[in-house]
Amino acid sequence: MNFSGIHTALITPFRNGKVDTEAYRSLIERQIAGGITGIVPVGTTGESPTLGTEEHIEVIKLAVEFAAGRCLVIAGTGANATAEAIELTQAAEQAGADGSLQVCPYYNKPSQEGLYLHFKAIAASTSLPIMLYSVPGRSSIEIAPETAARLAADCKNITSIKEAGGSVDRVNQLVQALPDGFGILSGDDPLTLPFIAAGANGLVSVASNLIPEVMTQLVNHCLAGEFTEALAMQKKYYPLMRGLMSLDVNPVPIKTAVAMQGHCDTELRLPLAPMSESNQQALRTLLKSYNLI
Repeated sequence: MNFSGIHTALITPFRNGKVDTEAYRSLIERQIAGGITGIVPVGTTGESPTLGTEEHIEVIKLAVEFAAGRCLVIAGTGANATAEAIELTQAAEQAGADGSLQVCPYYNKPSQEGLYLHFKAIAASTSLPIMLYSVPGRSSIEIAPETAARLAADCKNITSIKEAGGSVDRVNQLVQALPDGFGILSGDDPLTLPFIAAGANGLVSVASNLIPEVMTQLVNHCLAGEFTEALAMQKKYYPLMRGLMSLDVNPVPIKTAVAMQGHCDTELRLPLAPMSESNQQALRTLLKSYNLI
């Protein structure tokens, strides 16, 4: 499974310090109605660093329960400690998830050999298909194309990579290094069109929390080679996609935007802080320009 298509990096709604289960159910129903391929609970956008282990596993269980087989569930189970990532991944498999998203370890800055051994150990611990996640802006290092190729050759259940380095040339490098059929997914909404044009086969989206139908249509146009239509959508929605990532650190703007639509509270967990009043007003103006509120 190379996870072709569009997958929503879900926000995690909170109320009074706890996961808001009913809001979470509603958010997932909205994604399914919007035609997405899958959901990705407890990734970066889901505030995974602030969830305890039991809570993290419970959110994955809820996602599997609420999706009820109507879309894929790719559980965010990565960590900067290999043992923790294995524990979370095995729990996700037991819960019935369809796959695992494995972020590049952050803070401890392993070598490429360390990355290889880390991901290889996780792959050996589970039968779930694994999507690697290279995001140097968060982890300070990237998964080298050669390391990804080595993992693809040695671990049959490492089947795709989410590329969030912001470089189309990285996609070109990955296409050259990886075997045919290995999935390459954009990790940046505004780069979806050029990434797919260069050989990627999907998107893990933040914006689809807010506009699932639009992002689904954009990805489908790209995958069908309908780049004239895709470019028109890209031009129309680029200011929104850009604003959701530039008005504050992700996931603050997207959670605030979804809350402005009335689908959840704006509650975040420290150290994330609410948007400033001026940025909230800029976001509100942006959403109104698209008739989203």
